[in-house]
Amino acid sequence: MSKSGVATLFGSKERLQLATVEAARLRFVETVITPARELPRGLGRVLELADRWLAYSRDRVFPGGCFFAEAAADFDAKPGPVRDAIDRALADWSGYLAASLAHARSLGELPGLDDADQLAFEFTALLDLANRDSVMRGTNASYARARRGIAARLRAAGADPAAIEAFTAVADADG
Repeated sequence: MSKSGVATLFGSKERLQLATVEAARLRFVETVITPARELPRGLGRVLELADRWLAYSRDRVFPGGCFFAEAAADFDAKPGPVRDAIDRALADWSGYLAASLAHARSLGELPGLDDADQLAFEFTALLDLANRDSVMRGTNASYARARRGIAARLRAAGADPAAIEAFTAVADADG
């Protein structure tokens, strides 16, 4: 079927794009967030979220890595409903990650954390760069770097060293 034929099924190219963003959002939730929510709130869930995000990109749930990293690069300067939908999905992820970090702090698992939003921003920067590097260079080595960066920030916030050690022991690199 042609591109225009597919768009016709949705009524317009924009509605097709919006449906694609929603399908990608649901897939992300199914792949990253829902499994992590099986763990109780706290550091374990934070680590599971980061681990699942890395696997989501590394295992190419979408052929080009993280759908939203690519879509954001394509639509960041194009105002309209598609850009807004992408922005909402990214904000939802960031907000959920920040809330998860704040829960870990409130449970005493990250006693040195003073700004959950800032740490969520830093995690997202590490994850997005790992995704981009992996896609561009065809290697998984950047996932191990992101994992080490996340671990360092959590250690600085007072996380349990044993939990961090288990998180960093995951082999993301090629091999």
